[in-house]
Amino acid sequence: MSKLDELIAEFCPDGVEFVELNEVLDYEQPTKYIVKSTNYDDSYTIPVLTAGQSFVLGYINEDFGIYKASPDSPVIIFDDFTTSFHWVDFNFKVKSSAMKMLRSKDNEIANLRFLFHLMKNINYIPVDHSRQWIGKYSKFRIPLPPLPVQQEIVRILDNFTELTAELTAELTARRKQYEYYIDRVINANNYQHIPLNDVAKVYDGTHQTPNYTESGVKFVSVENINDLYGTTKRISEVDFSKYKIKPQPGDVFMTRIGDVGTPAVVTTNEPIAYYVSLALIRPNKELLPQYLYFYIKSSAFRKELYKRTLHTAVPIKINKEDIGKCRVAVPPIKEQQRVIALLSRFDTLCNDISSGLPAEIEARQKQYEYYRDKLLTFKEVTG
Repeated sequence: MSKLDELIAEFCPDGVEFVELNEVLDYEQPTKYIVKSTNYDDSYTIPVLTAGQSFVLGYINEDFGIYKASPDSPVIIFDDFTTSFHWVDFNFKVKSSAMKMLRSKDNEIANLRFLFHLMKNINYIPVDHSRQWIGKYSKFRIPLPPLPVQQEIVRILDNFTELTAELTAELTARRKQYEYYIDRVINANNYQHIPLNDVAKVYDGTHQTPNYTESGVKFVSVENINDLYGTTKRISEVDFSKYKIKPQPGDVFMTRIGDVGTPAVVTTNEPIAYYVSLALIRPNKELLPQYLYFYIKSSAFRKELYKRTLHTAVPIKINKEDIGKCRVAVPPIKEQQRVIALLSRFDTLCNDISSGLPAEIEARQKQYEYYRDKLLTFKEVTG
């Protein structure tokens, strides 16, 4: 019998109490912690966070309005629109008001790290662009075993997450090397920079809230752009038929809301639908799609995007028209092919989910999810 089995037999053999999240978590609005300046610099010490995928947006030197967190006093930051969240145990500021800071109401009753793992077990995707915490998410009912059981579950699950974190740190280091190499290759020759509109057409996806179906056309948004053809989201053929611009091989998707500037290349004739959170860029014959993919990843293009991004919007976004104004260097096709050949191997190493570090991280993540589901499934006590 494992230690966890012994604790369950001792403290809750007949089941556990279920409560709503709002009964054990307090929330705080982020207003007084919102960054004033967006002049980020890696030499500064205070990180600016988002609860979305990018997490750390940059660093600033503001010495006021700092949220105090530490390993002894951690917090969960929660995106009030997407319901994504992160564990934070260091001081920080935030980018926007679309966030909640969550802490346990009583650490002797509900371990915050236990609640963090439980929240990851909540299978919920918002279907509308509205604030989620108060009206919906905080009302989810969760099992709340006695504290010793919570602590043992945390110990087990953290062993999995620590291994994943080590692999992720290694991948992050490799990706930084990759980004550095992209810039070296992209900027190796001083070619003229021209507006993207001169060599491509820019479109955006449907503004209609998707009505997901069990079968039909695959649907891509910010959340699944890194796995275009692996997405499980689908919309009906009828809804897809209303698209004026349908993706075709050689088109380049790019996120334009939230984590602005993540690209993906359309490589097959398989129909694929896309949300307004993405731009679809259709290069002309002067611009190779894979070269544009790498160029979007370069610091030169990131700067172009950043200065045109609406940072005061919730969530942050860049307008379709402004994407076309961003300037790109367009060398001869032979030079573009050389860039593609040089960078493709690095891209596979850092981003291919079927091999290398991403594949190992995915395997560890699935292992964690399996045990998380198993360990956090309890019978509700009756009577």
